Amino acid sequence: MTSSVPASSLDPAVAARLKRSADGLLPAIAQQYDTGEVLMLGWMDDEALHRTLTTGRCTYWSRSRQEYWVKGDTSGHVQHVKSVALDCDADAILVKVDQIGAACHTGDRTCFDADVLLDK
Repeated sequence: MTSSVPASSLDPAVAARLKRSADGLLPAIAQQYDTGEVLMLGWMDDEALHRTLTTGRCTYWSRSRQEYWVKGDTSGHVQHVKSVALDCDADAILVKVDQIGAACHTGDRTCFDADVLLDK
């Protein structure tokens, strides 16, 4: 993360619990709230999590562009947040969403249906 990123408004009690990677990020799994379908994996820092919690839209940190992005702002494929939870170790986030359109940048519904390694 760059020093130009503003200090986060994330609740300090929540921020204190998070176990971030060396670059200050946590993996954020987006899941369709009503079917359980796993849609995508993105990355969040404290500010992205704060924005997700307060706006009702998923905000991620783009590692390649080094900027925040709100899912659907350019594609129209919006994620409306239904719930947000930390895993037991507080090192991953599960965001249950109502996905409008494709979740994957390739245009697929999910990022996990194009390269199945095992399907029993």
